[in-house]
Amino acid sequence: MVQLSEMREFMKKQAEDDRLRKTVQVTGSSIDEALEQASIELNLPPSKIEYEVLEHPSQGFLGYGKKDCMLIAFEAFKEKKSEFDDDAFDLDFGEGQFASDIPKDRDGEAIVRLRQEGVFLKVYKPIGKGARITEREAVMKLKARGVTDFNKSVLASVIKQADGELVRLGDFAYNPMNDGLMTVEITDLDMKATVLLKEAGPSGADIMADSIIGLLKANGVIHGLKEDVITNLEDHPIYDSRVVVAEGSKPVNGNDARIVYNFEKETEGSVSFKEKRGKVDFKEMNQIQNVVEGQILARKVPREEGKPGRTVTGKLLPAKAGNDIAFNIGKNVKISDDKANAIAEINGQVILVGGVKITVEPVYVVQGDVNLKSGGNIIFLGSVVVNGSVEDGFKVKASGNIEIMGNVGKSEIDAEGDVIVHQGINGKTEGKVRAGKTVWAKFIENANVDSGDIVIATDGIINSNVVSNRMIVCMGKRATIVGGRLRATEEIHAKTLGSVSGSETTLEVGWDPRSKEKLTGLEKDLENFTRQIDDIERNVLTLENFKKKKKKLPDDKEEYLEELKNQKLETHNEILGCQDKIQEIKEYMASLKYVGRISAASKVHAGVRIIIKDAPLRVRNEFNSVTFVNEEGDVKPVKYEQLDEDLTKQG
Repeated sequence: MVQLSEMREFMKKQAEDDRLRKTVQVTGSSIDEALEQASIELNLPPSKIEYEVLEHPSQGFLGYGKKDCMLIAFEAFKEKKSEFDDDAFDLDFGEGQFASDIPKDRDGEAIVRLRQEGVFLKVYKPIGKGARITEREAVMKLKARGVTDFNKSVLASVIKQADGELVRLGDFAYNPMNDGLMTVEITDLDMKATVLLKEAGPSGADIMADSIIGLLKANGVIHGLKEDVITNLEDHPIYDSRVVVAEGSKPVNGNDARIVYNFEKETEGSVSFKEKRGKVDFKEMNQIQNVVEGQILARKVPREEGKPGRTVTGKLLPAKAGNDIAFNIGKNVKISDDKANAIAEINGQVILVGGVKITVEPVYVVQGDVNLKSGGNIIFLGSVVVNGSVEDGFKVKASGNIEIMGNVGKSEIDAEGDVIVHQGINGKTEGKVRAGKTVWAKFIENANVDSGDIVIATDGIINSNVVSNRMIVCMGKRATIVGGRLRATEEIHAKTLGSVSGSETTLEVGWDPRSKEKLTGLEKDLENFTRQIDDIERNVLTLENFKKKKKKLPDDKEEYLEELKNQKLETHNEILGCQDKIQEIKEYMASLKYVGRISAASKVHAGVRIIIKDAPLRVRNEFNSVTFVNEEGDVKPVKYEQLDEDLTKQG
């Protein structure tokens, strides 16, 4: 691509060449005579001389006012290779323009047209390095058409302007019998019109573009005229050969209606790329396409009516409209009122049954275990059924229920509804199970369980951290709670609590466990803020005492004092905020009507720690078939109270 600096250099060289070019001013009775004189003075043949006419010759009247021709002559421009030749002069026109569309060097052109009204001339400027049309060349073209009498000053002006406009130079002996001829032919079922031109004879008028158009219209050709072709025929006529000057437009049939799906029709699973350390997580296979109620699953692009065509004679050619198509929908999908969209009626998994029927399934079924082979982690806006187990390291999350026929390992299970594990949960201290409602399992071991309603384990809860918004129930032949920390709002009920070995087992009831946990955290924050403000106040006091003695602090100390004052204000606001939240939670907890009780149908071993509301009790002796309650701020054993209902039977 030529740079601006290179272009400037090129123009500079051109100007220098022009300055150094030798010129002469010569006169003669005619242009030819003046050129002969210039040839002698420049020592060049006339063919290598260019000139500009300063004054045209005039014969005067009766010998008076006669004038010689005066012109400036100079050596014709020499073509020479440079870095700006055809190969190197590569202009970058950007996208959308093509080098082939840009004309290369082309000489100027003079076109003589004879019309009834007289002799006409049009001149085009050269392109690139092309040569300009000279007066001599134009005169030769006029002579070739038998024209010798014309306005020379107008000729000079037309050549100088070179604007491509047709200008009248004078009259000629017009012979209408020798006018150019043309015929029109309409073919291809009126889809094409051609003209056949015959060259004008001596003193006959040439065929002009408006004449061609007039003849076409007279023959009924009114559509698809190729105006550029017709214009070119005026300047560069093609004789004795048919030229297509009009073409009809073919009808364009409308496109068929089609269904555009807003989900992947075929899913083979895409692997998730985790940015951390550039690792690929093969557990995130993204096989499930979740949708929510009201989501547009697919839309119909309407059929098109088509665009009619026309023959060159204007006859309308009808186009066919596209074919319509209907949605194929299955269960839990509806069609919008305007018939344009297919919409999900529920949360769930969208699938194409048989490759065509749009369906939303509320339940996602894993036929075996949840592992790499099955597609990795599961996240589903509905319920999930796992016909096997959930292996270590995998996640199952659902907006509905999660039912697992096998076991749960060191995994993450999260459901807005129930979590039902037909075998057991062995979290290996890291596994997490959360349910918006009930958690049900045969056993819970070394796991973290959080339930919005009830936790039920038939065979035991061992060394686990369990939180329930209502109650924790462990009732069965081997139903024992051993180790860990269990918290419930209303009740903890088991066959046996603790063990002979005295494993640390903490049981808490009577409070909303989450509010209690939040209260504990806020109280720790309040303690930290109070300690911080004490430290800040000591530092502020030290600096202010120093300032009183010295009258002024160094700039850095003064800046630090201001910073401490700001910190004090911020910390004071944090303390007030904590106090307000603590008070709010305490008022909420005081309003709760839960009495709270902890019961063992068979035995309570020594070492079990019981907390009912704010009252703690460390069990020192073994109890048989007992219920613990809070009486006047103390934990007291009372007669065993059975569960109000049998919760151990699922469903």
